[in-house]
Amino acid sequence: MHTLSQLQSGELVGAQHLKIQQDLTSFPMEILTLADSLEILDLSGNRLSSLPPEFSQLHKLKIVFASNNLFTSLPVVLGQCKNLEMVGFKANQIKHVPEQALPEQLRWLILTDNEIELLPESLGYRPRLQKLALAGNQLKTLPQSLRHLHNLELIRISANQLTECPEQLLGLPKLAWLAFSGNPFCQVNIKIQDVPTVRFDSFELQQVLGQGASGVISKAKWRKPQNQFPEDVAVKVFKGEVTSDGYPQDELQACLKVGNHPNLIQSLAQVNEAGYLALIMELIPDNFYNLGLPPCFDSCTRDNFAPGLSLPISKINKMVDQMTEVFEHLHQNQVCHGDLYAHNTLFDDEANIIVGDFGAATMYHMLTGTQQALVKQIEYRALMHFIDDLLSICDVKDKSSASFQKLSEMVNA
Repeated sequence: MHTLSQLQSGELVGAQHLKIQQDLTSFPMEILTLADSLEILDLSGNRLSSLPPEFSQLHKLKIVFASNNLFTSLPVVLGQCKNLEMVGFKANQIKHVPEQALPEQLRWLILTDNEIELLPESLGYRPRLQKLALAGNQLKTLPQSLRHLHNLELIRISANQLTECPEQLLGLPKLAWLAFSGNPFCQVNIKIQDVPTVRFDSFELQQVLGQGASGVISKAKWRKPQNQFPEDVAVKVFKGEVTSDGYPQDELQACLKVGNHPNLIQSLAQVNEAGYLALIMELIPDNFYNLGLPPCFDSCTRDNFAPGLSLPISKINKMVDQMTEVFEHLHQNQVCHGDLYAHNTLFDDEANIIVGDFGAATMYHMLTGTQQALVKQIEYRALMHFIDDLLSICDVKDKSSASFQKLSEMVNA
């Protein structure tokens, strides 16, 4: 985190990355003094509502974040920034996205949790676009031009007002991660095999085990003995608002619809009370670890791994077999995970895996047979990326093996 005083004193001359959060109501023009060096600008968490025309002088700028501000329109000046690739204006009050506001080099656009009803056709003519986050808006339709986004790999359109399945997305050749729950077109009620409902005060939360966009997972103990449940459990308490992936209630329903599988975290019970939504799950043993790390700015949609991590091809094969079984189980139950990644996978020393994080999961039983097949095909690409990412950390000595070559051929088919 930086300060205005540092900027004004010249202390930040030559800075490539600038982050200021000081309740700003206007753009600090001193930022322009960094025009010859600044590549990443983060002005999130202020009270900004506009950017000046001079903003385009930041000719080296590649990434701008201005989430949690007061913008009502995506600034047109962004489209004049020749090297700008990544734009994040999450949780503003944006209603209007002008045609001219989208940079030519756009690769990553985040407009989650705004009030957008309509997107410009120009969005479909940004050929480098790989990641598009639009959950939590008021979109009733999507531009037909999106069918031209041949490099789009990830899109989030959950929690909008879409009345029809956006078929222009389903045929995109590289799309692998799709989430569309919480729209009118997919609100078809079915009977889901339920789990018992318990009160929120029937357990005591202990240490936090992890957290994501939709909630916090903690270890928990029952206040009174429960014969039907293990003594120690994990509890995911959902956040009440829309997340980058959609509504927490949709995540809960997708988890329940999928049911149990040896390589999925087992759901045991739920809390569904006013202001408190939670899922009680089996506690994962301590000998399981995160397999991957989330994508970074450079990788955009592809996972990273801890430095030095490598796996023998025998363990990779075992993981691939398990993930393939998970994939088939999901789609037999007409659920698209939407976030099938190594960073949402846990593994142990024996290469057993557990897949979690259903924040982007979408039930798709209401779609036509053709649409359902296309949704499954989209997630199949995510499965292939998972395999490809594992091959990138294969032991060098195994890269000439027949097993490695077989998996490589499957990925590249």
